[in-house]
Amino acid sequence: MGITLGYHRLLTHRSFTAPRWLRYLFVTCAALSAQAGPASWVAIHRQHHANSDGENDPHDASQGFWWCHIGWMLRITPKHLDEAWTARFAPDVLAVPYYRYLDRHFFFLTVLSHVVLFQLGGWSWLFWAGFVRIAAVFHATWLVNSAAHKFGYRSYATDDRSTNCWWVALLTFGEGWHNNHHAFPRSARHGLKWWEFDFSWSLLRLLEKVGLVRKLKLPTETQKSRFEQKPQEQAGLKVSDEG
Repeated sequence: MGITLGYHRLLTHRSFTAPRWLRYLFVTCAALSAQAGPASWVAIHRQHHANSDGENDPHDASQGFWWCHIGWMLRITPKHLDEAWTARFAPDVLAVPYYRYLDRHFFFLTVLSHVVLFQLGGWSWLFWAGFVRIAAVFHATWLVNSAAHKFGYRSYATDDRSTNCWWVALLTFGEGWHNNHHAFPRSARHGLKWWEFDFSWSLLRLLEKVGLVRKLKLPTETQKSRFEQKPQEQAGLKVSDEG
């Protein structure tokens, strides 16, 4: 939930607003996944949206399944980690002192959390709540980059390979409705059809009802109809939109 609500829907796309303590909670949980600090993660993901499946996409799906799943992480260039590059794509995140702190110290904090787990529950807690958790969240996130650009169906005519993949959506609490997301990146809801279950959206709606989140962004029916995929285009991978 830290990745999908904190890093992705909150920081990267500003899909909703929340009190500071809740924002910090979501983002802290995401930082403890050990994937990256908030500014670095947001910068890479915004670069992905700006150049999806193109030359400057950090995990370009046209380079093959394993490249966009894990290969890009093993060969990520230094520019995707340096301060100047991050400042260019995530200046709003770096403007918050706490997020800057997490960006510098996320790995140390993750290691510290493992020490706490070991002290509380021994090796079993460390293994399941530490190592297995981090591995599972890494692969779930990578599946959005790989499987959700290869398997599934396309509801909207986006100029990339994004797909709606139901099993990735189940594993990632709704992130697998990826074609919907690329069509409407600022939408807080990724599962736009009644059968597209989006656990993250359900949680956001619950938090909205109790007054903890506000301004949930959604596409209008006019916007959705404009980008709807024509039946004969459903099997296509690269479909141009109208901008």
